[in-house]
Amino acid sequence: MTIRSRLVPYSLVALSLIPVAAGAFRVTELAAGAPIDDGNARFFADPVPVVLHIVGATVYCLVGAFQFDAVLRRRRPGRHRVAGRVLIPCGLVAALSGVWMAVAYDVPPVDGLGVMLLRLVFGSAMASAIVLGFAAVRRRDFAAHRAWMMRGYAIGLAAGTQAFTHLPWLLTGKAPDQWGRFAAMAAGWLINLAVAEWFIRRSRRSPARTDTAAPVALPATV
Repeated sequence: MTIRSRLVPYSLVALSLIPVAAGAFRVTELAAGAPIDDGNARFFADPVPVVLHIVGATVYCLVGAFQFDAVLRRRRPGRHRVAGRVLIPCGLVAALSGVWMAVAYDVPPVDGLGVMLLRLVFGSAMASAIVLGFAAVRRRDFAAHRAWMMRGYAIGLAAGTQAFTHLPWLLTGKAPDQWGRFAAMAAGWLINLAVAEWFIRRSRRSPARTDTAAPVALPATV
């Protein structure tokens, strides 16, 4: 049971490393004053939302992964609560800055209106899930808290999954068109949410047990 418990957070960390590495590259590019081109001009013109997004999502994804360690959550509930107090604002910053970028930046031609709308929908859904999770733990409804935080984390971690949903184009060396980009982006969010819902339903079928854990605050990248 302990091995399985530890496997979950480390697997989430491994998936998080994809967007974390991309975010670190972007911040380094901005800090070093890299050459400006069509792919990064919007970030140089207004770096605040993208930097907030990267910092918030990095903390949310990496630290939030260990909120899923059931053994750690039961043995050290205080650590779980402290982490939650950090992760809730980080998750909200990541989600809301993603929405900010979707409306403030010029839409890249490959994204089009469809991907922009996806970012608005899922960014808003992530923020809502975190708020609902926080409200649930305040009324000591831990089952609802875990469920909402798991959904929020699933949305936030979609950037890692989207690296794999783009594989067909990466392997062929061709850039996706707008419909392909829309499908790959949507698939990343929907796959993560489907997995989260499976875990939520599975836990509800399991025998009830006492859990005194508090805010889970789960990443993101939108």
